[in-house]
Amino acid sequence: MIFLAAHLAAAVALLLWSVRLIRTGVERAFLPELKRRLKAVSGRHVSAASGGMLAAMVMQSATAVALIGASFAASGMLAAPAALALLLGADLGSALMAQVLFLPVQAAIPFVLLAGIVTFFKARSRRTKQLGRILIGFALVLVSLDMIRLATAPIGESQIVQSIAAYFQTDLLSAFVLAAILAWIMHSSLAAVLTFATFAATGLIAAPVAAALVIGANLGGAVIPVVLQWSADRPARCVVLGNLVARGGVTLACLVALLLGFFQPVFASMSAGQLAILLHIALNATVLLVALPFAGVLVRLGERVLPEHSEADETSVTALDETALDHTPLALACAQRELLRMAETVQSILLPVMSLFRTWTPETARMIELREDKIDGMHFETKIYISHLRERDLTEAEEKKTLEIVAMANSLEGAGDRIAVNMIALAEKMRDDALAFSEEGTRDLEHFHDQVVTNGQLALQVLTTGDAEAARQLVVEKDRIRVEEQRLQERHLKRLQHGGTASIETTNIHQEVLRLLKQVNAALSYVAYPIAEETGDLLDSRLARQKHAGRLA
Repeated sequence: MIFLAAHLAAAVALLLWSVRLIRTGVERAFLPELKRRLKAVSGRHVSAASGGMLAAMVMQSATAVALIGASFAASGMLAAPAALALLLGADLGSALMAQVLFLPVQAAIPFVLLAGIVTFFKARSRRTKQLGRILIGFALVLVSLDMIRLATAPIGESQIVQSIAAYFQTDLLSAFVLAAILAWIMHSSLAAVLTFATFAATGLIAAPVAAALVIGANLGGAVIPVVLQWSADRPARCVVLGNLVARGGVTLACLVALLLGFFQPVFASMSAGQLAILLHIALNATVLLVALPFAGVLVRLGERVLPEHSEADETSVTALDETALDHTPLALACAQRELLRMAETVQSILLPVMSLFRTWTPETARMIELREDKIDGMHFETKIYISHLRERDLTEAEEKKTLEIVAMANSLEGAGDRIAVNMIALAEKMRDDALAFSEEGTRDLEHFHDQVVTNGQLALQVLTTGDAEAARQLVVEKDRIRVEEQRLQERHLKRLQHGGTASIETTNIHQEVLRLLKQVNAALSYVAYPIAEETGDLLDSRLARQKHAGRLA
């Protein structure tokens, strides 16, 4: 029994990791383009929902799309109701993907897995390598579902398991609550629903229990983005809260219908496993149809419930523990955690800054300035903390680490200055002079800003995990952003040649914003350099080696 339980736990763990593998591959290969296309199709609620649905099917995660939509709302790039429509569509897309993964395609597993491994190891470009990662993840999802089927068959013969399953048939409310908790713990409603559907398909649980578990998993899945965004700006919280209200209402209505026996005629018409998947799809389709026309109402409800965010009332808790200075590894970890706080704060002012060039809002400008003051404070305190640490006897490696931390803190503080001082001043000048970028210029700047924001998220990942692959990707992105900035500068010059009035009036500001965003990206990318240097992925210099030493030019 213990062996079978371990087998089942390993299968569920593999399912979670496989879904994450697919999402990671999509994010690393296609996230900037995906975000750009999502923003492009989100002008209307119906098209926003359609875009969210397709994005969730590609990323294997409605939560990932929810975080993207919430960030759009927080930055002002997307109206909050449109961002909510994006989330509603994403949940339906994730449900449809559950049906695809539940199809009996086990014969394709070796071919998909082999294709993914060959593509991953033989790829010459980063995007092709990530495509291999996606294929491997897809194959492993199918493998994990097979493992769950194999494990649940003998487990179902256990008297204890049969007693538990029988109990849940008489207490569907407890099954609902348990599923919501499990979906939250797994951080994936898709993985939870696939697990429950597989249990039902093997006869481990009855159809009513499977239905209660699926309904509960949908509620638990809606809680995930709310918790993840609870400390975000108010528009982002309004979006995820609106999604929770809509999904909570429909799931509770479905639960009541289940408890009253309205689903009984359906239980006899199909297998329990397929019923679980179809119920998941039907529930999410209902949420979309019911909530989409009221997206604006749901957002306004969130605005009434959630208080205004006050920067002045925020308390800042430093990670710099003075008592840890006598234990160098712990002190270095504290300083690294403070760097992460700095980077998170830089990211929080980078997100909304471009909205000021479209519509100047004093509240947003003031928020950015206040947070930049906090960045300055963290920068100062980090340097003082490191200086006290260097008074101790440190090894050569520890001294090098302290220098790296100070250099990264300097870089992040510089990024904050460029956003809160330089870019705010340019946006204010545009307001004072009643200027506006051309439509093409606006698209170029916002697209470039999206790429820098994406790299900022990657920088946070590098600081959090120290992942060498992510660090290498961030360094590669720095060079790509430099090339992209040159391309956009050239596009702007071509618009000047055509004599566009808006382009001519804003030419200095447009080019300066491009330059500042490139510098912010370079500052954020610096956090990857110590890791890339340690792994040998960093060249000593961009200069070509001199072929003939001593030869006069």
